[in-house]
Amino acid sequence: MRARHIRNRRLADALHRWAFNAITRSPGARALYDHRRAAGDTHSGALRVVANRLVAILHGCLRPRTPYDEATAWAHRTDIAA
Repeated sequence: MRARHIRNRRLADALHRWAFNAITRSPGARALYDHRRAAGDTHSGALRVVANRLVAILHGCLRPRTPYDEATAWAHRTDIAA
C-alpha cells in the first residue's frame, strides 16, 4: 500500500526555482546546499532543504517586518561556510 502524497505543485515548483536561484547568488544558501550534498542528499533533496530554510527566513522577515539581510539570515550556518 502506498501513502498518498498531496502537494501544491505550483508552490513546490516556485520553491524549487527559488532555491536553485539562491544557490547561485547567496553564499549562505550555497554553503547549505554543498553541506547537504556532501552529507549524501540528492540534488533535489538538497534543494528542498534550501527551500525550507528560505521559507523560514521569509517568515522571519515578514513577521517582525524586517528587511532581508544575508549575514543575519545565514549567520547560524557559518560553521559549514568555512
